[in-house]
Order: sequence, then structure tokens, then C-alpha cells
Amino acid sequence: MTGSTTRRALSYLGVAAVAAYCLAPFYWMAISAFRRPQDQFDNSPLPSRWSWENFSAVFSGDSGFGRALLNSVVVAGCTTVLTLVIGIFTAYALARLDFPFKNAVLGLIVATSMFPGISQLVPLLKLFTDLKWINTYQAMVLPSLGFALPLSVWLLTAFFRQLPFELEHAAMVDGCTRGQAFRKVIVPLAAPGVFTTAILTFIAAWNEYLIALSMVNKREMQTATVAISKFTGVSGFDQPFGTQMAAGVVVTVPLIAVVLAFQRRIVAGLTAGGVK
Repeated sequence: MTGSTTRRALSYLGVAAVAAYCLAPFYWMAISAFRRPQDQFDNSPLPSRWSWENFSAVFSGDSGFGRALLNSVVVAGCTTVLTLVIGIFTAYALARLDFPFKNAVLGLIVATSMFPGISQLVPLLKLFTDLKWINTYQAMVLPSLGFALPLSVWLLTAFFRQLPFELEHAAMVDGCTRGQAFRKVIVPLAAPGVFTTAILTFIAAWNEYLIALSMVNKREMQTATVAISKFTGVSGFDQPFGTQMAAGVVVTVPLIAVVLAFQRRIVAGLTAGGVK
């Protein structure tokens, strides 16, 4: 009993240590966001006086942060929808159809995600310049789609493979076509995997910075991550740490709320097929 209690206590201690390590930066960002501008370099664990000045500064004046948030929603939303539409059909084909070099195709799709994003900036910039797509949503959505699709196809393929073939056969015996069996039977059963893929894709697209910074030079088209990096102080030379911290909280809190609200579905999607 003593040994079991000790192991359990050590497990809880390890989990608490990892959680504290991961949450410490966000805690300090949130605390710094509520400090007054003149108290930004205070190292106390809590603000001496709580203030909303930094949050007011984020949305005041001509910062354009509200438009930047809208741009992030558009880019992340379009990327997520396109990734799901293309990824679901691709993953279903790879999981259900038999054709030569199927595993090689899946391996090639996954291999495309191993290229560093920064190595693709120059060809993408040249391509989008020729297409006159600079400062457009598609110049940010399509590269994000290319980065999100490989992981999405891999996750969804593994999920579709663990669904038995008999489900489609039973639906077709009842009069469904293969398309109807896919739409009415397979897709609803694959909802946990699809939902997990959507959340991971949205988070990745929401946090994307490099492509958005390179493909957009108009202020009204920049996303929230780019807008935060371009905040200036009162004189234009000082670093507005408080404003950046407040903007970081505004950008991060919605993602945390979504993950906490749907954590059961996310875990179900990630662990599906792990136990027979």
C-alpha cells in the first residue's frame, strides 16, 4: 500500500510539474496584461494595482486589432473548412479503396509536411506575385492548407481504417448507394476524428505567423499574430510589452475556451482505435 501510494503521489507530482511548466508563460502573460503601463517591469507574482489600460490600448486608436482578429477568423475558418472537405474524401479513398502504391501515396503526403515552412516562402512569394494574390486571403489560406492537409489526411485515414467495412455493406443492402452510405453512416461515426482534426487545424491556422507576415503588407489585411508583432509604443521606439501581453491574452483565451469545452471529443478522436 505504501509503495502504491508513493507511486501515485509521484505521478500527481509529475503531472503538476509539467502543467506548471506549460502554464507559467501564459500566467505571466495574463498577469502582465493587467499591470499598469508604469508597472510593466514589476516582478511581483500579482499586480500591485489591477488595470484594464492595456486592453483598452489594444482596441483604441487606429491599431486595427479588431480587423486583424476578423482576418484571423476568416483565414483560420476557411483553412479548416477546406482541410476537412479535401481531407475527408482523400482519407476515405486511402482507407477504403485498393489501388497500386496506396501506402506510398500516403507516405508521400505525410512527407510533404517535413519541409520547413521558411524554405517555401520564396517560391510561394514568386507564385503569388505572378498571380497578383499578394494582400489577399487566398495567399494566406492556400499555404496554410498545404501545411494542414498532410496531418489531417493521416489522422482521418487511421480513423476510417478502424471503422468496419460491414457498415457500408449493411447500408447498401438497405438501399443506400456508396455515397449515401458514406454520408449517412461513415461520416457521423467518424465525427470524433473529424472534430479533432478541425480543432487542430484551426489552432494551427490561427497561430500561423510566417506566411501571414510574408504575403501581406497592407495593414487592413494582416492577421492578429502579425498585428501583435507590429504594435508600437507611445514614441514609436519603446516596446509596448503591456499592450502585446493584453493582445496575446485576447488571442489565446478563445482557443483555450474551445479546447476546454470540447476536450472530451478531442481526446476521443485522438485515442480512437487505440483499444480494440
